[in-house]
Amino acid sequence: MRIDPVTLQIFANHAQAAADSMAFTLFRTAHSTFVKETEDFTTGLATPDGMTFASPRDLGATWFIGLDYANALKLIPDYRPGDICITNDPYSGFVCTHTPDLHMWKPIFWEDELVAFSVSHIHNTDVGGAVPASLSRQLTEVHQEGIRIPPNKLYAEGKLNQALLDVMLTNVRMPEQNYGDLQAQIAAMNTGERKVHDMVRKFGVDVFRQGVKDLLDLGERQARALLSRIPDGDYFFADYLDEDAPGGVPVRLALTLKIRGDEAILDFSGSDAQLQSSLNVPTGGAERHILLMVGYTYCLYSIDPSILLNGGITRPARCVIPEGTILNPKFPAAVGMRSMTCGRLQGVTIGAFQAAVPDLLPAGPAGSSAIMNVKTTDNRTGRLIMASIDPITGGAGGWSGGDGADGSGANSSFLKNTPVEINETEVPIKVLRYSLVPDSGGAGKHRGGLGTLLEFKVSSPNTVVTARNRDRTRFSSWGSNGGKPGATSGFWRNPGRNDVVNLGNTDVVALDPGDVILVTACGGGGWGPPWEREAKAVLFDVEQGKVSVQSAADDYGVVIRDGAIDETATTARRARLAAQAKPSVFAFNEQREAYEREWTDANYAALTELLATLPVHWRHFIKKRIFASLEQLPAQQRRGDGSEVRRAFELAVAEFPELRQAQAAE
Repeated sequence: MRIDPVTLQIFANHAQAAADSMAFTLFRTAHSTFVKETEDFTTGLATPDGMTFASPRDLGATWFIGLDYANALKLIPDYRPGDICITNDPYSGFVCTHTPDLHMWKPIFWEDELVAFSVSHIHNTDVGGAVPASLSRQLTEVHQEGIRIPPNKLYAEGKLNQALLDVMLTNVRMPEQNYGDLQAQIAAMNTGERKVHDMVRKFGVDVFRQGVKDLLDLGERQARALLSRIPDGDYFFADYLDEDAPGGVPVRLALTLKIRGDEAILDFSGSDAQLQSSLNVPTGGAERHILLMVGYTYCLYSIDPSILLNGGITRPARCVIPEGTILNPKFPAAVGMRSMTCGRLQGVTIGAFQAAVPDLLPAGPAGSSAIMNVKTTDNRTGRLIMASIDPITGGAGGWSGGDGADGSGANSSFLKNTPVEINETEVPIKVLRYSLVPDSGGAGKHRGGLGTLLEFKVSSPNTVVTARNRDRTRFSSWGSNGGKPGATSGFWRNPGRNDVVNLGNTDVVALDPGDVILVTACGGGGWGPPWEREAKAVLFDVEQGKVSVQSAADDYGVVIRDGAIDETATTARRARLAAQAKPSVFAFNEQREAYEREWTDANYAALTELLATLPVHWRHFIKKRIFASLEQLPAQQRRGDGSEVRRAFELAVAEFPELRQAQAAE
């Protein structure tokens, strides 16, 4: 029997406070900069079956609302008071998302009854593997991405499994850093256990059990009510990662959002086949895997911020994710850079929902945050340093109610920046510039948010910088409802010098003393026609250094002379811009428009269909052969109807008789 609404609200407040208290404990006791400053961690409370019912709102990552630990919980045969379990293996239970993500859970008992789990996760700066910080899109199998720990008991009835801990710490580059964060996780879970005991004492165990169930049911009812307000229909959207590896080919993520009454189907069937790079997202085929549902959660919360954030809101939705694709790869596919794919995937989901309710959701988010890590030696002490120094975040998309937030990261805004003073104290680098990028936000009635910029100099030989999630140098965020796309990102070694190198989407860079790194993030898309933006708002942006005088005239039609608006010239220019406009829901940058003239929806449909007939380990190879073949095809022979893809596929398959053997073996 449901508990009354007043008691349920009080219960919900207690559960929320418990999760927040756990997060505060972890935040205040963590060791690494990436956890204590950037805040890439989560805490929460889960049901005995593993569904998260309480998560913090103000601290840590927001990706894991509704994280389901069920499959991981089943891999531990029994639970006793004092147990603490651990895993970072992406393929064991599919609760971890890549090897640096260390998930832990602690059973909470009341009078010998298991009533809940206290759960937490942190992103370790490094867990060993082929490169510092463990992650690069160039890695090809999960074995290269650091030590993997399948679900195990780190503590059994309060007794530490020292051998397991020793193995883990022996295989990482900064063991004291990992151990410090591990202790912070344990402290957070102990806090959660105390808070649950307080709740049981206050409400009674029967009300506690029913309250957890009712919270999840309420989340589901609210989500269904919201979905029922969206018109029934099929809404398609696609976006791309620039390339599978430096010098590679684009990676497509496609979604058909099917709204049917109070339910939603997220069909990702048009997304690319499994890759020979680390951009794959390990979901195990779970139709409500949390990494597939983040964009869905963001959209629901953006439409109605009063919705209850717990696992119940995922119940009315399910995902379609064919096996052997980028969103459901087969072992041992590399998955370390899944965070970049997830960021783009969230944008794709936002785009599909925006197609359904264009006035309720923002234009394209930056969708890419370069996580900058430095491995170097401190010249003063000779000590090895391995640290994360900053997420270089892009801007949020403009929306019907206002501009996108500058440098917020948009859908990754939970990643906090690290103050320059802390970076220079903890890592032997010299920060030269840290700022916003002028003109990077897409022009619009409501401007897209600006991207951020970081420039720093290193001082030791054998320094390695890893720029995880580097992307958006080719395909930028999209504009909406007449707004323009945001600017692309950039990455350079020694800018302004004779030995300057454009690093593009390279994510591992070896540096010498005195070398300088400059990285910029892309901007968010603009919303609404730029010439409808208030001229005074454009002038203010120019005064703030956010928009150049040239962009004010070219994009917004606002002519500024000697620091003032030329009213006559502005009226004339805005009239011309309005007359030349071609209304559309979405506006993409020139690089994407040119790419999609060759790689049409029909060509991609043929590619998806044909690759699905191949053994998984052949798919990426044949895809690249098809891309290479089409690059050589004369423009007059390109029809865009899928026929050129089918012909290239036939030639590629005929070239390799071994492929036929592999097909027969399956």
